[in-house]
Amino acid sequence: MARVVVLGAGISGHTAAAFLRKWLGRNDQIVVVSPLPHYNWVPSNIWVGVGLLKPEKVVFPLAPVYRNHGIEFKQARAVALYPEGTDTDASSAVEIEWTLEAKAGERERVTYDFLINATGPKLNFAATDGLGPGKNSLSVCTADHARETSRVFLELIERMKLGERKRFVVGTGHGMCTCEGAAFEYAVNLEFELRAHGVRDKAEVVYLSNEYELGDFGMDGVRIRRSGYVTPSNIFTESLFAERGIDWITRAHVKKVEPGRAFYETLEGEEKEISFDMAMLLPPFSGVGLKAFDRKGEDITPRVFAPNGFMKVDADYQQKPYEEWRSRDWPRYYQSPSFKNLFAAGIAFAPPHAVSRPRVSPKGTPIFAAPPRTGMPSATIGKTVARNIVDMIRGGDKPTHTASMAEMGAACVASAGANPFTGTAASMIVFPIVPDFERFPEYGRDLDYTMGEIGLAGHWIKILLHHMFLYKARLRPGWSLIPE
Repeated sequence: MARVVVLGAGISGHTAAAFLRKWLGRNDQIVVVSPLPHYNWVPSNIWVGVGLLKPEKVVFPLAPVYRNHGIEFKQARAVALYPEGTDTDASSAVEIEWTLEAKAGERERVTYDFLINATGPKLNFAATDGLGPGKNSLSVCTADHARETSRVFLELIERMKLGERKRFVVGTGHGMCTCEGAAFEYAVNLEFELRAHGVRDKAEVVYLSNEYELGDFGMDGVRIRRSGYVTPSNIFTESLFAERGIDWITRAHVKKVEPGRAFYETLEGEEKEISFDMAMLLPPFSGVGLKAFDRKGEDITPRVFAPNGFMKVDADYQQKPYEEWRSRDWPRYYQSPSFKNLFAAGIAFAPPHAVSRPRVSPKGTPIFAAPPRTGMPSATIGKTVARNIVDMIRGGDKPTHTASMAEMGAACVASAGANPFTGTAASMIVFPIVPDFERFPEYGRDLDYTMGEIGLAGHWIKILLHHMFLYKARLRPGWSLIPE
């Protein structure tokens, strides 16, 4: 009998736990540890944030789902790893702190044969003074954040109907953010809803981003071949914004947010500010702050985790200039180099470097997009890690299944306005996610498998995906037939 502990119940952790339960025997234990009682289909938070969906439509309680499928659920947050065990117990263990109201604050050690760190990110609002809910800007990172954002948005619409003019600033709240795709989706959905409410002429919409060019999305941009021409993604994005009257500011690091004002530094080193009536600015990510200790209780956190708090895996973390980056730097198995029974999945693993070219202002401020690891890649990595653990439990001595972001493609459907007749969505496939200039010297990607389109059909696909993935996440009959 084996016990596998999964830290986190987001897209990656939930996917891993579900497949572990499907593939392992009933005598094997699957334990999921998550500080929240519910699952959140994060991509649909965008629609919550403009008032089109209630938060209840994008979340559901985890405990009944796990109970019905023989998965043990602990509503708690992971605090520390003891991969070597302790002097009194040689079993690998994770220390957790309960967040369940009845046990809040209590600590417990949970032993494991294998552990998957799928904790996701800490939403590091503190990296920018005044950033975030409860301070001077809004967010759609969680369903509750999106609920508050929609409340403010709809109140402003009512004031605009009375003749007031408003400025909306949407984008990234720090020079090292990795969430430009969500900011893009929110910006175009907000603009669409302003038109739907008949107040577009009273609104100014500004997109504020750390991207070097629009459409970078932390992937160093994308190039798409259409009608014999190769077009970079910034042309598509700029055209979309221009058609909708959305202004944009790129190459910006937000330094401070005050009520009604955001202060930012440009890549050229200029200090600027922009006023707003509503700002939805997404935060940078960091690891959740897990510590690691050896058998004697000595801190080995730097051995297990990178300085940003994400877990080290089988990647090449050697510091080297952009020109020497290679696709093989990226992990394939997501296994800790120090402990064979320890894996990371989704956002929890430490990337070896960015994908977009790193740039620094004359003042030494890094301003470039960090690499994305959400959505389809997270689910694929979670499933692959689960497959490898199953094989190792059954006698394999090392992982054999791979999910390198430099070897996999990803599909993304970004809502650009939700309406069954006039809505649109941008549908995109990228292969590979991390450019490989050794295989594809000209653009780093295979243009036969990298494509994009925008239209009403994409919106219907987005709706279908919303329902399909919530069905899959609830582990309803046939869930495993729905691809990641």
